[in-house]
Amino acid sequence: MKIKKVVCSAGKTGFFFDDQKAIKAGAKNDGNFYVGEPMTPGFTSVRQMGESISVMFVLEDGQIAYGDCAAVQYSGAGGRDPLFLAENFIPVIEKEIAPKYEGIEITKFREMADIVDKMVSPSTGKVYHTAIRYGVTQACLDAVAKSQHKLMAEVIAEEYGTQVSKEMIPIFTQSGDDRYMNADKMIMKAAAVLPHALFNHVEDKTGVNGEKLEAYVEWLRDRILDKKPRPDYNPIFHIDVYGTLGLVFNNDFKRIAEYIAGLAKKAQPFHLRIEGPVDMGEKQAQIEALAAIRRYMEELGTDAEIVADEWCNTFEDVVDFTKAKAGHMAQIKTPDLGGINNSIEAVLYCRQNGMGAYLGGTCNETNRSAEVGAHVAMATQPKQYLAKPGMGVDEGYMIVFNEMSRILALTK
Repeated sequence: MKIKKVVCSAGKTGFFFDDQKAIKAGAKNDGNFYVGEPMTPGFTSVRQMGESISVMFVLEDGQIAYGDCAAVQYSGAGGRDPLFLAENFIPVIEKEIAPKYEGIEITKFREMADIVDKMVSPSTGKVYHTAIRYGVTQACLDAVAKSQHKLMAEVIAEEYGTQVSKEMIPIFTQSGDDRYMNADKMIMKAAAVLPHALFNHVEDKTGVNGEKLEAYVEWLRDRILDKKPRPDYNPIFHIDVYGTLGLVFNNDFKRIAEYIAGLAKKAQPFHLRIEGPVDMGEKQAQIEALAAIRRYMEELGTDAEIVADEWCNTFEDVVDFTKAKAGHMAQIKTPDLGGINNSIEAVLYCRQNGMGAYLGGTCNETNRSAEVGAHVAMATQPKQYLAKPGMGVDEGYMIVFNEMSRILALTK
């Protein structure tokens, strides 16, 4: 079967683009807006509308295979590609990428993904924006699945030598700033991993000595013990602190490890993971910092874990963080890796080399990219998969849960 035509449409995402640099510098909330001047190139305001592009392959038999190009909420930060705006990139896809797919025979997913994932743009001399590679490779996977009359998860399992999971992958829900009301939603739905909580500013959120984060962990523990929907409900606490512990403790890695160990005791009987304890501003320093914090945590004997996020963006980054034992778990932030083939390989690499694999992404994705990601998760079996898009809990959890549930029912 061949691809007859490639069609693009502009879309919206489930959240926003946020200028992380401006927020860390003190931009304040005004309702859903931020007050302040943007500091990252491409931004016209600290928070602006999230945009996506649907890439649709019209197949010979009339079926439509599609994927969504999307970029992370904090685009342009932590070594990532710049802001992804539909009007800038639809012409690139139509002029440079569509001709490479129109008229070709649908073969194997990996072969088709490599076309865009390894292609160099003739206009820039560089590989394409991660968001483009992300969406086009989703369409490639869907095209192969439709041509073979299989599930996308089955195509992945066959090509990569894995097995489709026979149970749900634990879903990690994210609360946004509304970390109390949204935590209630997570508890009610018995989310396996929660709440993300968005501690991204020292004074307002984490506390100048970490005291606000401590209070929240204690509240969350007590709330679950009081409201848990079933007696055996035992979720994992996973809290993203966006490097603020480095600011609180002046990048004293031993003190950070001690603080996390103390926080883990407050979380008991629930297991604790802290994502992004520090942000060192560049990759090698970040690797050394997370490796040092992990070593100190091991010396303390705590069972808490730290999760690599910032500066761990590409497949190569995931490999480098894993080799250095820079953290206990790596977030494989799907849009940052470009083609979903890279996310598949990253999960498998982590699993084979003793690093926890967290198949993540961003609130700033779409329902389609979340559904395709659910197939990746079921075929590669990471420790957890992110509920996305959005920060409202209900919508992202529903999309991810329901797609995995469909896969389970169809593969029984």
